[in-house]
Amino acid sequence: MHKFITKETPAKRANPPSSDIPSSSPAFATPAHPLKSFSATPSSAPTAVRHAILPIVLPPATLRPLAFRTFTKKHSLTLNSSSLAELAAFIGRHCGSGWREEGLAEKVLEEVARSWKSRNGGVIVDGASAELKEILTTLEASMSGGKIISGGRGLSRQNSLMLDSSQDSDLANVRMGLPPSRALTRGDSQDSLGASNLGVDDEIDDESLNDVRKWLKAIIAYEQPRLVYNVDKKHFERETCKPSIMPSAPRKALAFKNRFNVIHQRLLRHESFHTSAVTTSRAANKRRTPGAGQALKITQIANMLGRHGTQQMLLGMLVILPAGELAISDLTGTITLDLSRAVDYPENSAWFTPSMIVLVDGIYEEEDEEIGKGLGGTRGVGGVLGGKFIASFIGHLSCETRATSLGMTGADGAQDQSIGGGFGWIDFLGLGSERAVGQKMRRVEERLLRRLTAEEAADRSRLVILGELNLDNPRTLPALRKILSIYAAEDQAAPPLTFILMGNFVQHPIMARSRGGGSVEYKEYFDELGTVLAEFPALIKNSTFVFVPGDNDAWISAGTTGASSPLPRKPIPDIFTSRIRRLFTSAASNDQTKASPEAIWASNPSRLSLFGPNHEIALFRDDMLGRLQRNAVVVGGARDAAATEDDGEDVPMMQVDGEGDASMEVDGAAGQSEKERVAAASLRTAQRLVKTVLDQGYLSPFQPSIRPVHWDYSWALHLYPLPSALVLMDNTAPAFCVTYGRCHVMNPGSVLLPDRRSVARWIEYKIGSLGQVRESAF
Repeated sequence: MHKFITKETPAKRANPPSSDIPSSSPAFATPAHPLKSFSATPSSAPTAVRHAILPIVLPPATLRPLAFRTFTKKHSLTLNSSSLAELAAFIGRHCGSGWREEGLAEKVLEEVARSWKSRNGGVIVDGASAELKEILTTLEASMSGGKIISGGRGLSRQNSLMLDSSQDSDLANVRMGLPPSRALTRGDSQDSLGASNLGVDDEIDDESLNDVRKWLKAIIAYEQPRLVYNVDKKHFERETCKPSIMPSAPRKALAFKNRFNVIHQRLLRHESFHTSAVTTSRAANKRRTPGAGQALKITQIANMLGRHGTQQMLLGMLVILPAGELAISDLTGTITLDLSRAVDYPENSAWFTPSMIVLVDGIYEEEDEEIGKGLGGTRGVGGVLGGKFIASFIGHLSCETRATSLGMTGADGAQDQSIGGGFGWIDFLGLGSERAVGQKMRRVEERLLRRLTAEEAADRSRLVILGELNLDNPRTLPALRKILSIYAAEDQAAPPLTFILMGNFVQHPIMARSRGGGSVEYKEYFDELGTVLAEFPALIKNSTFVFVPGDNDAWISAGTTGASSPLPRKPIPDIFTSRIRRLFTSAASNDQTKASPEAIWASNPSRLSLFGPNHEIALFRDDMLGRLQRNAVVVGGARDAAATEDDGEDVPMMQVDGEGDASMEVDGAAGQSEKERVAAASLRTAQRLVKTVLDQGYLSPFQPSIRPVHWDYSWALHLYPLPSALVLMDNTAPAFCVTYGRCHVMNPGSVLLPDRRSVARWIEYKIGSLGQVRESAF
């Protein structure tokens, strides 16, 4: 006899004994397999059931159309054969036969594409890369029955910008583009920006984030991420080797190669070098003029062999051969350069010095005599070509706007969108990429400023920039006291955000004196500076002070004796600035709604970041104008720079990307001069200086013997993408405020005017707006 299930109490029905399990008799249609017992305890939660999937062999060619639509059309990514095979094997193994009908493969491809872009993986998805393997491993842990479970330990279906505090560290790392095992640090996490717990649509409820200064970050050159442009992947990658101030010889060649590749990829995206699909050969025999409208083409130097008498365009670096001849060199070879009949384009708009990367258009002429015989008889690929290149035009490649480099669209990059060729996913400063945190930071900035009145927001966004603050000059501290008293006593709604004090802090390198006591004297100067700052406690509590050293400052001046020191150079040591540090420490307030008083001892160069990638201000101290004038190459026997500046002709400016913002705008700096003729000459000098630096995209475009560079830290000297503003403290150039390529460049000059004894000069810059040269008698 079979036992039947009788009507029992609910408790017994909830947990029937094993003897009451129905049989498999056909008469009662009971199941053939026994039923598993279950518990009705409220505290026990049902475990997730992982449904089995029958794997299939999915050919990569079958998956290619769907992968193309997802990766290429939607996310602007490119799959190679190895990555397509990896994805096909993964989808076939975990999605099975329902990969197409149930739409399982499309969801997997979408998650992989998003994770790849969040990891800054590059435009080309490489199947052999560790990033793709980590993405697939993490995705596998969150899949069940071919579907992605949003609550799994793998990839989340939440937006990559909305990191919830309940998510584990592995998930947060994946969404920020880091390996799951890597711990978040100041340079990688959104916690460094105070935004880890802020949703995109949430208001700022944390009172500690109401002060704008808490969103201001200083990036020392030695802490800035070191990036290298990968030509094969067309993408920037982080350096993996440990940096050193005494690197091996190949590191020097790698630094020059990386600089050339960055400019070359910028050139290939310039509209002048876009080859049309409907090209004709009519212009082949015509003389090419830059800017004439036809597509231009770059020829490698090694490919000019056997092309005697043909007109070519070269992109290369100006070098000096051992015999003293000027030449141009690229990654394939070197050839002697003749500039006697060349014209710089635009005329008289920039300087050309050895070690600059330039565009040269001209004719190649072969000679029987080998120019490279003095270099061991090298000739051909990788050596010095025989003959010479007679240039007809020479010029710099126009700079690229920040919005174009980051792939941003909309007015001034206000929209969080990417276009082809942009690097919006790259974290150039270590504080988050434009794509990852840019939109969130813009909303945070808008909501933070919304709490302030219009007057408070305008006054709080000011930067006060003082240059060449020679503390050993008796008139410097009275001038500084006058400037600080203006901002301490003025009727303003809010104090300035930052005071930037730039060296040299002494007129002569006293650390290099043969007699002792130089270090003691140097420390006393900063003690006197601390005494002056102590007179303005309100500014110390509400403003951030940034100190940028010069070539005469410690410790490097002890060895260079005032000559050009290697770049980048470290901040002033703590031993000399202890009194100023104690001053800011003692002024710390217990008010948690405001940031603590802070004195930032920056490197040269260094960066200031406000609201992540929204505002980037580069700080650099160097007498660049004098160095350019001393080492400039004469082009075509034209008039020298002094004669050019004395005439009344306007300097034509090159346009960038078809936009009209590349022309330089001057914001009141010229009005400070006594004579209009002198003001016009100073204006043209400033324009030439700014165009030379920004077009090169490099802060030290000079020979190593003229301006040494620490090769392993050379990326800190790159201006790519262009910063929002550049403070170029040059004591040999006039004070100016110039906008070029949407980058606002300012030179405060010396705080003491040489021709006006009792007048102090500085620059007041409103972030996101324009700077103004100000003067005051003291």
